[in-house]
Amino acid sequence: MATIKDIAKKVNVSISTVSRVLNRDETLSVSSQVREQILLTAKELKYIPPKMRHASQSEELIIGVADWHIVRKDRHNIDIAQLDNIVMMMSVQEQVRFVRMSRDEKREQLDGIIAFGNFTDEEIKTLRMQSNHIVFINSRQDSYEFDTIVMDYDNGINSMIDYLVDYKDYRSIGYLGGIYNADGVTIGTTRLTSLKEVLTKRDMYCDKYFYIGEMSSESGREMALKIIESGDIPEVLILGSDEIAEGALEVIKEHRLRIPKDVAVVIYKDIDTVKTKYPTYTRLDMLPRVVWTTSVNMLIEQIKEKREDSMKVFLSTKLQLGDSA
Repeated sequence: MATIKDIAKKVNVSISTVSRVLNRDETLSVSSQVREQILLTAKELKYIPPKMRHASQSEELIIGVADWHIVRKDRHNIDIAQLDNIVMMMSVQEQVRFVRMSRDEKREQLDGIIAFGNFTDEEIKTLRMQSNHIVFINSRQDSYEFDTIVMDYDNGINSMIDYLVDYKDYRSIGYLGGIYNADGVTIGTTRLTSLKEVLTKRDMYCDKYFYIGEMSSESGREMALKIIESGDIPEVLILGSDEIAEGALEVIKEHRLRIPKDVAVVIYKDIDTVKTKYPTYTRLDMLPRVVWTTSVNMLIEQIKEKREDSMKVFLSTKLQLGDSA
C-alpha cells in the first residue's frame, strides 16, 4: 500500500508538504502545479487516506456526469478522472468515482448524477431511469423536484474587470473568442455578451479589439495574428476558451511579445476536466471546483442522509490570479 513517504519521494517534496496538501491545508504556500502533481501521484500510486482504508467496496458511490450540453463531441482532452483529485480534497467518508455519461448510451443504475445545462423532458426521464438523485447545474428547471446550482457568470466577469481596471489600472481590453453551435450545444455566447455589457457600462467597450471566430486553437492563432498585425494591441487580451488560448498564446510567443509586460492575458477556463497547458496564468473559472464539491455534498445528503427537500444554490465563477495579468 502506497504511503505519504512514497508520494513525497516521487514528487520530490517533503512528507509534510504531501500531508498538508492531502489534508486540504489552504494555508500551505505551494504552487498549483505542485499541489496538482501531488494529487495526481497519489492517484497513480493508488494511495488510500487512513479514513478510507476500512471502507468496503459497497460504500463506493458512482456518480455520472451528464455534460453533453456544455462539452463538444470532438473534445478529446476531457479526462473525467481529474475529478477524483477534487474528491480527495473533500472531507467525505465515502469513496466516489465519476463516470462520463452519453446522450445516446444508457448506463446501469448510478448512485447520483451531476447534470450540466438544459435538458429536455425526455432526457430528464432518461436520467431518472439511471438515478433518483440528480443535481442540475445551470439548468432552467421550473420544478423544485431536484437540487439545482445556478451559476452567476455576471458576478465573476465583474470581478475580473474590477481587478483588471481598478486594481491593475489597465485601460484597453480586447477579446479573442469563439462560438460553437452544433448538436444542441451552444458555447461562447454567454461569456461574450456578458463581457460586452460590463465593458459598455464602464464606457470601455471597443469593437476593434473584439475578434470572434470558431472555438478552436486554429481560430485562436488566426485571431491573435490579426490583432498583432493590426499594430493596435490592447493592454489586456481575454481569451475565450482553453482551445483559443492554446493557439493565441503560441502566436504571441512566436512574435516575442512578453506576458504580461507587452500584453496581459486572462483565460476563460472551461469545465474542470479540460486540461490546460497554462495552469499558472490568470483565469476565470467558469465552473470552479466549488461547483463540484457542492454537487457531491448535495448528492451525499440525498443518498446517505435521505434528504428529501430540494435546494437551490447560487455560485459565482471565480477569478484565479496568476502570473499573466
